[in-house]
Amino acid sequence: MIQNTASLIETIRNEIKAAPFLKAGDIVDGRVIQKEGNRRIYIEVGRYGTGVIYGSEIINAREIVRGLKAGDAIKAKVVDTDNEENLIELSLTEATKQKAWEEATALMEKEELLAIKPKSFNRGGLLCEVNGLPAFLPISQLSSEHYPFANDNDPTKISQSLQSLLNQELNVRIIDVNSKNRKIIVSERAATQIGAKELVKKYETGQVIDGIVTGVADFGVFVRFLEEPALEGMIHISELSHRLIDNVKEFIKIDEPIKAKIVEIKDGKVFLSLKALQPNPWEKAEEYFQPSQIVSGTIYTFNPFGAIVNLPHELQGQVHVTEFGSIEEMKKQLAIGQAGQFTIEDVKPAEKRIVLKIKS
Repeated sequence: MIQNTASLIETIRNEIKAAPFLKAGDIVDGRVIQKEGNRRIYIEVGRYGTGVIYGSEIINAREIVRGLKAGDAIKAKVVDTDNEENLIELSLTEATKQKAWEEATALMEKEELLAIKPKSFNRGGLLCEVNGLPAFLPISQLSSEHYPFANDNDPTKISQSLQSLLNQELNVRIIDVNSKNRKIIVSERAATQIGAKELVKKYETGQVIDGIVTGVADFGVFVRFLEEPALEGMIHISELSHRLIDNVKEFIKIDEPIKAKIVEIKDGKVFLSLKALQPNPWEKAEEYFQPSQIVSGTIYTFNPFGAIVNLPHELQGQVHVTEFGSIEEMKKQLAIGQAGQFTIEDVKPAEKRIVLKIKS
């Protein structure tokens, strides 16, 4: 008898050790024991004991509570493992929210397409909901069809573009879920890329395609394939020309037909290049220019290092800011579009640099 008792005690101890430790924030499975109107609902929580849902929580979860009856199974979130009444305090709304976050994470991992209708917007993008949770569609994640390309960063025009998308059904994919910060980020662009992954298999790096410009942004250009209108590629600003491009919108226009070379295909995305189809003027830079030579040029733009000068033969040079002492002084002495004479100090084709000085 003593041996059996000892064995039973040891079994109980092992079961206690094996049982997971209950803590605030856990989601537990329970069964309704008793409802006391809108005051309390008692829940059996297995080996952990008895839980309770109080009045304010019942009101908040009234849609869930309305049909509950004794014996019904339910999921709840632990608020307190041992309150003043020695009961486990539970929340239904928090459990529902946590379940919604878990479902959102699953949708992201499965790359599921979702239909959303934006309800409002701010200067960064569109505000919407996914499964009742707040979600955000940044401007940068809009498809080229809806991206406010031609608005020249005018806040009023960007707002008008975003407002036109309110209550319009958009297909998106979840690209980030952060339940701690209560943030879900969705992407319309990523949604279009899912179908593109199959279409892009027809192409390979090095091919030249015919396309039409569908969007122009500060960072580059979007091009729709004429052969496959559902497929879109991007030309980064650095791949537009062998010259520095300061303003993409001045270089290329929407609806302009172009030929471009595929330079990379990655994760269903196609990256294109215009400059890959152009002769590289830097290969002959030392034939065109030599140190001490006097050349004519036009100030194209300024950067923190100096003034960029357009030169003949589709090349550019730079007058370093140290020639002026400061950026402010440089901008006092020079103006964009100003023509002048410059002395070539050095030609470095490998670095794509021509060092200039203002002719004294």
